[in-house]
Amino acid sequence: MTKHQENEYRNIIIGGHDDRNEVMTSVEAAEYLKMHVKTVCRLAKEKKIPAKKVGSEWRFLRSVLDKWLAQEEVVSS
Repeated sequence: MTKHQENEYRNIIIGGHDDRNEVMTSVEAAEYLKMHVKTVCRLAKEKKIPAKKVGSEWRFLRSVLDKWLAQEEVVSS
């Protein structure tokens, strides 16, 4: 196998779909995070969860939400 062929195969995703860069609506993000959609929108508005407003709608990038989840600390009372 040539170097060129190896480079082409390096980017192949098993299963054929790479959803890390998927853009999600607030409903999709809420389902993904297992939260209520109103909570997700409130957290986005308060800048407590990473999101972008497009017109009147919130958009969430799955990879950014994954990083956000990984950085959050669990606080016990």
